Amino acid sequence: MRKSNIIPYLAFLLLITGIIFSAYKSKEVSTKGLKDYYRKYFPIGVAVTPWDLSGDKRNLILNQFNSITAENVMKMGPIHPMEDTYNWKMADSIASFARLNGLKLRGHCLVWHKQTPSWLFKGEDGNMVSKEVLLKRLKEHINTVVSRYKKDIYAWDVVNEVIADDSAYFRKSPLYEIAGEDFVEMAFRYAHQADPNAQLFYNDYNTEQPLKREKIYKMLKGLLAKGVPIHGIGLQGHWSVNNPSRSELEKSIALFSTLGLKIQITELDVSVYSGNQGGRLIQGNTSSNTEQFTPEMEEKQLQQYKMIFEVLRKYKTNITGVTFWNLSDKYSWLDNRGRKNYPLLFDQNLMPKKAFYEVTKF
Repeated sequence: MRKSNIIPYLAFLLLITGIIFSAYKSKEVSTKGLKDYYRKYFPIGVAVTPWDLSGDKRNLILNQFNSITAENVMKMGPIHPMEDTYNWKMADSIASFARLNGLKLRGHCLVWHKQTPSWLFKGEDGNMVSKEVLLKRLKEHINTVVSRYKKDIYAWDVVNEVIADDSAYFRKSPLYEIAGEDFVEMAFRYAHQADPNAQLFYNDYNTEQPLKREKIYKMLKGLLAKGVPIHGIGLQGHWSVNNPSRSELEKSIALFSTLGLKIQITELDVSVYSGNQGGRLIQGNTSSNTEQFTPEMEEKQLQQYKMIFEVLRKYKTNITGVTFWNLSDKYSWLDNRGRKNYPLLFDQNLMPKKAFYEVTKF
């Protein structure tokens, strides 16, 4: 080949090489998941059902997340519907999926006022049982469930949502009516006895509202002073495009950090509607009467997600995990609250939304 032809030829080779390299890099970036962007910060998890563990949903879970939580099947109602009956199949499938794929697994939840079977509170005569009987039944349940998943679950939401939203201190529930405040302390002690290595969390929503935040802080501080084995607090993170504010979110993280507790965002979603706990509930409407996910909604949600993750990255030494509550907008627990909320980072086709790119742009 003559010298006069070498330079154009080399230029052509460099161009082709650059195109191939760029294509490779583009493919590499496109397959990078949330877990990869946040590897130096904290695990990124998602709440799943047994029906999420195959097909495209499975692929999305494994590509994007390194932690999972059972959305419902480890709650007391589904897993222990009758005093002498445990349903292990669905919970086992999630534990097995986590184990086989090297994912961290959070347990949710051992004690809650909802999805709790009535047998826990009632005797054979149909009347409410004594405090002693209730605590005995609670201990048996916690010991059985926690012991079964001792090798799989690294953290449990032990007690869920016991603080009232109104001016009262504790939420009024059969648990509280029978056992007073003591069931909270004993639940943590029972869980710790069953698995001394598990991280034990108190979990609640609206933790950024000043009154409720102070009540939760008061309860946790008192329990810790008594030597109760509580290791962390779960800020659920059922938020919306206007709630919480940056300042209130930072105040909550800073306040609970003073207790020496691990902090996790355990049930993250951001409704496109204003309000608390996933936006306003429209009576009489169902998720089939959906409103469109408008550009205005998308922009507001994008900005809120951006703010949230800026704060979480800022407090990376305090935050030990972030879990989204459901995988994509195709299904969300908020679908049952009146209308489609589009609260997650992946759309109804399991594709990343603009907010996804915003929270990974740092």
